[in-house]
Amino acid sequence: MSNETEIEPFSIDVPEEALDDLHRRLEETRLPDEETVSDQSQGVQLATLQELARYWESEYDWRKCQAKLNDLPQFKTEIDGLDIHFIHVRSDHEEALPLIVTHGWPGSILEFLKIIEPLTDPTAHGGNASDAFHLVIPSMPGYGYSGKPTETGWDPGRIGRAWVELMKRLGYTEFVA
Repeated sequence: MSNETEIEPFSIDVPEEALDDLHRRLEETRLPDEETVSDQSQGVQLATLQELARYWESEYDWRKCQAKLNDLPQFKTEIDGLDIHFIHVRSDHEEALPLIVTHGWPGSILEFLKIIEPLTDPTAHGGNASDAFHLVIPSMPGYGYSGKPTETGWDPGRIGRAWVELMKRLGYTEFVA
């Protein structure tokens, strides 16, 4: 980024070659032998791994997911030397409360796609305008389209400070998390 406080629009465009490569690697995956116990005490069971690989190889539709994300206002900004990717959906209700929503380890912003509409437009979902939020949904460092830290120290405290900086850049002086 040219200016470390600049907020730039972002969209996802995964090349078809990358998806083809993923499908090829899934097809060529060498799975372990079947476990010798009937529970998960030896790790993930072979049947579970086979089903997961099959799902990602033949059922999961990345293009549908990519389109869903690209329908939302996405951005990137550099904070503390790291690119931070985030979704920012402002409610049409001007008095909406700013809310930053953070996924866990492991996790992603995909976990929150179903809450965007009800929280930003509560009147369309049986709520009141006073229930509205302006949503900020960042990808944590090292996840999604945020940069991967090259040093240790991106603990919850540092991420919290980065989120405060992000909210300030978006013009929010008060917000909830």
